[in-house]
Amino acid sequence: MQYSYQATNKEGAKLSGHVDAPSESAAVGALHERGLTIISLEPVTRSIFSGGDLLQFLNRPKTKDVAAFMRQLSVLIEADLPLTESIRTLATQTPSIGFRRIIGDVADRLEGGSSLSEAFATHPKQFSSLSVKLIHSGEVSGRLKETLSYLADYLERNQKITSKVTGALAYPVFVIFTMIVVAIIMVVYVLPQLLVIFKESGITELPLSTKILIWITDTVNNYFAALFIVSAIAIAGIFQWMRMPNGQAWWQRTQLRIPGFGKIIRAFMIARLAENLSTLVKSDIAILDALRVTGDIMGNVVYRDILLHAEEEVRGGGTMSDVLRRYPEDIPALVTSMIAVGERSSKVGQILERVGTFYRTESEGRIDTISSLIEPVLVTVLGLGVAVLVSSVLLPIYSLVGAS
Repeated sequence: MQYSYQATNKEGAKLSGHVDAPSESAAVGALHERGLTIISLEPVTRSIFSGGDLLQFLNRPKTKDVAAFMRQLSVLIEADLPLTESIRTLATQTPSIGFRRIIGDVADRLEGGSSLSEAFATHPKQFSSLSVKLIHSGEVSGRLKETLSYLADYLERNQKITSKVTGALAYPVFVIFTMIVVAIIMVVYVLPQLLVIFKESGITELPLSTKILIWITDTVNNYFAALFIVSAIAIAGIFQWMRMPNGQAWWQRTQLRIPGFGKIIRAFMIARLAENLSTLVKSDIAILDALRVTGDIMGNVVYRDILLHAEEEVRGGGTMSDVLRRYPEDIPALVTSMIAVGERSSKVGQILERVGTFYRTESEGRIDTISSLIEPVLVTVLGLGVAVLVSSVLLPIYSLVGAS
C-alpha cells in the first residue's frame, strides 16, 4: 500500500512524498530509517481510473527514461553538483510521472542516509541488480561518474536492439492481424451468401477446396458464439499460464528451438551474458556474485540455470568453462573455448567483452536479415491464400455456367 507523508530531515528541511509499505507501522519504520521526523502520514486511495493515476499508468518508466537519467546524472556529477541536488533537479525535468515519483523517492532515501546503490535497490523494476552492483562498485572505487556513463551506454544498446526487434515484428503482426479480421468478415458475411448458390444449384462434383470452404463457413456461422467463447477462454488461459513460472520456462525454452528465430535469440542471450559478466568482472566484483547477478537478469530460464550451475561449480573449485562445455546446444564451442583461454590467462573480463561484441553484432545482423525476408514471405503467403480462395469460388461457377 502507498502512503503520502510530510516530514522533516535532520537539517530541518520539510519534505513530502510517497512511501510503499504493507502497513502504516511499516511505513513509519521506513521513514524513520531514512532519518525523517514525520509530520503527517496518510494512506493513498488509488484507482487506475482516477485522472492522476491513469496518467501515471500511461507514463510508466521506460528503458530510455532510465538511460537518459543515468546519462544526465553522470553529467551533473561531473559538474561537481551534490548528488541529492542533482537527482532532485532531474526529477523536475523528467516527463514520465511514474519515473518522477521514483526519482523523488531515491532523493528522499539519500537525504535519509542511504547510498545511491541502496536507494536504487528499493526499485528493482527500474534499476536491475546489475545496475545496483555496478553503482555500488563505483561508489566504493570513486568512479561513480564513469559507472553511470557506462550504464547509460548499456541501456541505450539494449533499447536499440529491442527497438530493432519490435520494428521487425510490427509489420508481420499488423499483416497477420489484418488477414484474420478479413477472413472473419469473409466467412461470416460474404461467403455464406455466395456459397448458397452452389448448394441450390445441385452441383455434386465440387472441388475439395470448395467443400472445405463450405464446411468452414457452415461451422463458423452455426457455432459462432460457442467458437468465440471457447477461443477467448483458450487465449486467456494460455496467456495466464505463460505468466506463471512453468509457462514462462516452457516458452523461453521453446523460443530457442524456433527455426531461424531461435538462432537470433541465442546470439542475443550470449551477447547479454558475455557483456554483463564482463562488466561485473572488470568492476572487480567477485565471480560468484557476478554469475548470480548475470543469471538473475538474463530473462531466460535456460541461461539462468546454466549460470547458477556455473556458480555452484566455481564455488566448489571448478571452472566456468567446464560447466558451459556441458551445454553445447545453448553455448557454442567458440564461446567455451574463448572463456577457457581467458581463465588460463586471467583475462576473463576482456575475453567476455570481445565475445559480447561479436554476438551482439551477429544478432543485429540476423535481425536485419529476417526483417528483409519477412515482407516477401508474407506477400507469397497472401498470394497463395487469395489464389486458393478465388479458385474455390470460381471453379464451381465455371462448372455451373458450362452445364447450363
